[in-house]
Amino acid sequence: MRLYIAEKPSMGREIAKCLQGPVRRCDGYLETGEGVVTWLFGHILRQAEPDEYDPKYKRWRAEDLPIIPQQWKLFVDKSCEKQFAIVKGLIDRCDEIVHGGDPDREGQLLVDEVLDYLGNKKPVKRILLNALDEASIKKANANLRENSDFFNLKQSALARARADWLIGMNLSRAYTLAARRAGHDKLVLPIGRVKTPTLSLVVRREREIENFKPVDYYTIKAEFAHANGNFAAQWKPKDTMAGLDSENRLIDKKIAEAKLVEFQQEPREGVISAYQKMKKQEPQPLPFSLSSLQVLAGKMFGYAPQVVLDTAQKLYEKKLTTYPRSDCEYLPTNQFGDAVKIITNLAQAGDERLAGWTGGVDTKTKSRAWNDKKISAHHAIIPTTVKANMQTMTTEERNLYFLIARGYMAQFYPVHLYDQTKVEVTYKDELFTASGRTERDLGWKVMYQAAKKKAADDDNDGDNENEESDGTLPVMKKKDSVTYEKGAITQRATKPPVRFTESTLLAGMKEIHKYVKNPEAKKQLKDVYGIGTEATRATIIEDLVKRKFMQKQGKKKYLVPTPAAYLLVDALPDEMTYPDSTAIWEDKLHSMSEGDGTLEEFLQGQIEFTKKLCGKAGNAQMEVTGENVCPRCHSGVLTQRKGRNGLFWGCSNYPKCRMTCNDKDGKPDFEDAKTRMARSVRTSAPAAVSASQLARQSGASGYRPRPAATVAYAQSDSGPSAQDMADLNSLFAAADYEAQLAADMASYQAAQGDRGWQNWEDKPKYSASPLEKAAKEKTQADDKYLCPKCREGHLRLIRGKNGAFWGCTNYPRCTATFDDSKGAPVINS
Repeated sequence: MRLYIAEKPSMGREIAKCLQGPVRRCDGYLETGEGVVTWLFGHILRQAEPDEYDPKYKRWRAEDLPIIPQQWKLFVDKSCEKQFAIVKGLIDRCDEIVHGGDPDREGQLLVDEVLDYLGNKKPVKRILLNALDEASIKKANANLRENSDFFNLKQSALARARADWLIGMNLSRAYTLAARRAGHDKLVLPIGRVKTPTLSLVVRREREIENFKPVDYYTIKAEFAHANGNFAAQWKPKDTMAGLDSENRLIDKKIAEAKLVEFQQEPREGVISAYQKMKKQEPQPLPFSLSSLQVLAGKMFGYAPQVVLDTAQKLYEKKLTTYPRSDCEYLPTNQFGDAVKIITNLAQAGDERLAGWTGGVDTKTKSRAWNDKKISAHHAIIPTTVKANMQTMTTEERNLYFLIARGYMAQFYPVHLYDQTKVEVTYKDELFTASGRTERDLGWKVMYQAAKKKAADDDNDGDNENEESDGTLPVMKKKDSVTYEKGAITQRATKPPVRFTESTLLAGMKEIHKYVKNPEAKKQLKDVYGIGTEATRATIIEDLVKRKFMQKQGKKKYLVPTPAAYLLVDALPDEMTYPDSTAIWEDKLHSMSEGDGTLEEFLQGQIEFTKKLCGKAGNAQMEVTGENVCPRCHSGVLTQRKGRNGLFWGCSNYPKCRMTCNDKDGKPDFEDAKTRMARSVRTSAPAAVSASQLARQSGASGYRPRPAATVAYAQSDSGPSAQDMADLNSLFAAADYEAQLAADMASYQAAQGDRGWQNWEDKPKYSASPLEKAAKEKTQADDKYLCPKCREGHLRLIRGKNGAFWGCTNYPRCTATFDDSKGAPVINS
């Protein structure tokens, strides 16, 4: 028995229709004369959550990071358990399997991971479906390939998924904890390998706009008379003259006015110092990839990228267009023969514009789009051979089908031919330039004229400072004489960069080399495939808006960052906010799909990167918020905790800062803390020395100095050694405030599936009291030494690495320590 495993039910039904009948419907699969067809629901397996590797990871703790799985685990998604069991049973019964995932990286992985999970050893073929019409499916089924040919594509998808897990799970925790330490109690910072650099583009653009200072500058446009007619030319100031800015713009109005007066003086004769006329041609635009379709539909119709993807998917499922999640803009030559049928169908599709343009089509014309060397698993988005009725489509479907059809028809129009003319005029030892363009044959552009005019109208608010002339120039040649007729000064102002829209941000993700920080990397990444994939870019942008890191403003729905976006981007190092690393990783993933590089090598690099950034999270600088900013470190806030002896307040930046305060009517008692600090300073030795240091000195020389009565470590820069404090912590561990994150995670949905980080119902209960454990072990002998500082706790012997010393059981509220002498604390009277 041959078993087809499709990516989704709709694809499974279309495959079954094209196999020999009869077709019999069963629960979760279809039986045909040529085999059984079943399906998945996308990724039917999900990656394990951190706590499924170890229950301790239910709590978000900085000391547990980074979390690096030794063996990666997958689990069957709860919503897919029934279908998974059906697929498993069919695999057990079959003799041969046909992999029917989408013809891309993720489509390859989602079927392969099921086969690997079940330990399949049966032969597997691969069907590549770029369209769901009957002719395409039958053609693909007749040309099955070995699934092993796509092993590298699967490895690339695995690498992407695991890298996203490493960075998302670890850095989201690391920087959310950093935000909590700075008092942002309800904030969760989801960090992603692609998501974060994308958000950073919007933040940096907004800051460019905020910091932009407009500069007025002046241009002079002159009119010259030639024997064959007049023309306009723009003055180009010499770069050595005064009054220019760094961009060679004249910003001194007086100089501009003086120059205009000079130009109007006699004599007014000039000369054509350069004249160049070139015949040029512009080839047909390539058909659409998903990104290029999303960008154009956004500009023309204002559609969000996700709307374009969803609509293109509907057209695909209606068999009217080819596979929508394509990153390719080229076509296979074996489909060139379909042109006659497709063009005939477009003439009858119910759109007057398409019908009118079919008259100029020459189906023998072969544009640069027909190139087998540029084809991988899929090709550009084009109409199929199935007849379409545009009158029955929704508005979105009709508009997108029109764009796709026009892009296809353009491949059978002539190239666009024109003459490009450039002129230089020398007048009064100054240079004036003009350029003109004469259309010779519109070619394919006849279909784009209206759209071009609309685009020009939309861009009227842009800066046209480089415009020198428009229309045509009179016939002339070098050394011809001209006469200055008149001139005029135009005042312009530099304009800030334009905010991103969803469409332009998506274009930025695709052309990411433009935003790379490193100049060398910019050159290297010019031909890279961008960050993210065709299928995920729109989702990433939509998710950032949904999570309120960006919001849409105005009629054009410009993307504006929220305060949370600034906080996140400012806290992260450049490695995460600039796209350099992510773009290089995407390039490596693409190379891996072609057999260059291994999964192990790629993941090792990701692990090192994750470790590095988790380390930097401990020193992340975030704006501290809240009423009770720690007066000692100014990097944390005092949070209320419950100890054995009542409420107290401790710094959220513990253990870096050990500031504590008593509670007074539900607020930290800063006055009491100041009094204790002052008392501690008065009664302490000039240079506070730890108890273990005193013990070491005593043992070495037999000399014992008079020890300080009390050392208030929470308010002092000196204190016990690191080992001493570790011993204190082992006995009297302060509350791990990070466990309090549990209640706040409920609203956060992890990107990996329904089971997110908010499932904390099994969270262990942690006491804020450092004494609960100690109280159980406390002996009667311990109680005889009442702490002379706080008069609440008792002194207890602690054996540190450098010797024994005594500490208060009321730690960290009381941080007094005393030297040990023959099993008793040395207390000053």
